[in-house]
Parts: sequence; structure tokens; C-alpha cells
Amino acid sequence: MKVLSGIQPTGRPHWGNYFGAIRQYIALQKEEQSFYFIANLHALTTIRDGEQLRKNSIDTALDLLALGLDPSHATLFVQSDIPEIPELCWLLMSGTPMGLLERCVSYKDKIAKGLPIVTGLFTYPVLQAADILAYDSEVVPVGADQVQHVEVCRDIAQAFNHNYGEVFVLPKPKVLDNSAKVPGTDGEKMSKSYGNYIEIFEDVKSMKKKIMRIATDSRPMEEPKEPDSDHLFQLFSLFADDNSKSEMAALYRAGGFGYGEVKKALAEAADSYFAAARERRAELESNLDQVKQILGDGAATARKKAAEVLARAKAACGV
Repeated sequence: MKVLSGIQPTGRPHWGNYFGAIRQYIALQKEEQSFYFIANLHALTTIRDGEQLRKNSIDTALDLLALGLDPSHATLFVQSDIPEIPELCWLLMSGTPMGLLERCVSYKDKIAKGLPIVTGLFTYPVLQAADILAYDSEVVPVGADQVQHVEVCRDIAQAFNHNYGEVFVLPKPKVLDNSAKVPGTDGEKMSKSYGNYIEIFEDVKSMKKKIMRIATDSRPMEEPKEPDSDHLFQLFSLFADDNSKSEMAALYRAGGFGYGEVKKALAEAADSYFAAARERRAELESNLDQVKQILGDGAATARKKAAEVLARAKAACGV
């Protein structure tokens, strides 16, 4: 099984990113072949500072490697280091119906919000299709709200195959497990858009301050509480082992405790959970040449495969 996933370097990852996606991406890295790329070309639709984009791209590589991405199992590279991708994108764009792109949810959402629409945003799904198809990807892990991206890719590939023969492998989405709810500090879904997030590699003091400010209800300490409906307990459950979760749930149901007690336990559990990753990241950051070598080696591997697929597509359409 060939797996592909891309991550935009638009900022530092938070707990929601990790439990909702990154952890599950990394769990797939030992499949037959896995490609993970830093989608800096996609990020050009929102980031207008070249130095910031370069820094974000390195930071994203550091984050992924620190969190467990293993270059001996997975191919990690930067999207723009694969020049075959824009060329393949043009081949696909030449036969992609406008109507298909106009129906894409991300495009319609931006219009509905009155945000400025750039051409790159409108054609984003075609570049994304090139990213997927260039490596004969069979499986693309996505959230439930991103399945349309893979479906559009399949539509684009099927149209090309219909015109030129069986050139592209048709990928399938692998819907990520969203059972681990990750609420933000206000109880809503953790999101940078809401400003309610806690970064994975945030300074420990800053992390603890955010945890202590997590909103809770005003029920008296002695009143028993149902843990499963409490967002503070849901956050604690992400980091705690089964015994610790059972003990905390019993404390909730018995009553006679303060939320400060839970926040302290959450801070300790989160600190411990990411401690090894923080240490690995610090080591990697002190040896950026090694990180750049990993990205360079990954790009060489990715280019070899992308060149093979591009040659196949060019031969089919006569260029």
C-alpha cells in the first residue's frame, strides 16, 4: 500500500493537529511506501513573506521528525523541491472542467465568507491532484471533511485516463479516526481560527498558563459531575493511561474536588507526553544540516518516482 500525505507549513501544530491527524499519519509510515511532503506551494495562497515560509517549512520538518516520522521508513520532502509537480499540474489542468473546481467546498467557503479569491485557491485541487497522482498513491489519509479532495483527484485522474488511457492510479481516501475529540481552551473544537489552541512544542510555562485558564462551569466542588461531557476531562484523556483516566473519572463522579486539581493533572500529563518529542526537536534544531540532508534525500527519492509518472503522462498526451 502506497500512502501519501501533505502538511501545509502555515504555523506550529497544536494538540488538535496531533491527535486528529499527525499521530495517525505517522502510524502509517511503515506501509509499503509512504510519502510525506511539506506543502509550501499550497501555502503560497496565504503566506506573503518568503522568509517566513522558509522558516515555517523547516519548522514543520523539525516537528514531524521530532514527533516520530522516521526517514528510514517514510520519504519526507518539501513540495517545491519536486519540479515535476507543477508540470504535471499543468497537464491535469488542461483537461479539468471549470465546473468541477467551482463545486469544491474550500472555494465556495471562501466566497461565502467574502474573502479575496486568488487563482491559486481556485486551482488548488488540481495541484493537490498532481501531488497525489505523481507517486502512484493508493491511500490518502484525510479527515472526514476532506474526503472531497480525494474524490476530486479521482475525477481529474479518471478524465485524463478516459482521454489518454490508464495512466494514473486512482487513490482512495482513508478517513482518519476522529473519535479522539480535541476541545480547545474554551470547549469548542481546538482551532487556530478560534485562538483556543495549545501548541505541541509550546514553552512549558506558557502551556501551563493556558491550561489554568481553560474555561469550566460554576458547579460547586461537592457536586458529582459526569466526566465524559466535560471538555477538561476529554483533554486529560488524550494524555492519560487507562488507570489514570479511570481514577479521574471516579473523582468526577464522587464530587468534592476542584477543577484546578484536574488542570494540574492535565498539565503534568501533557508535559510528560511530549517531553521526549521536545528533546528530539531540540537535538534536531541544533543540527539543521542533518534535517536538510533528510529533506534532500527525500526529494531525490520523490523526484525519481514523480519523473517516472510524469514521463508516462507526457507520453500519453503527446508532449
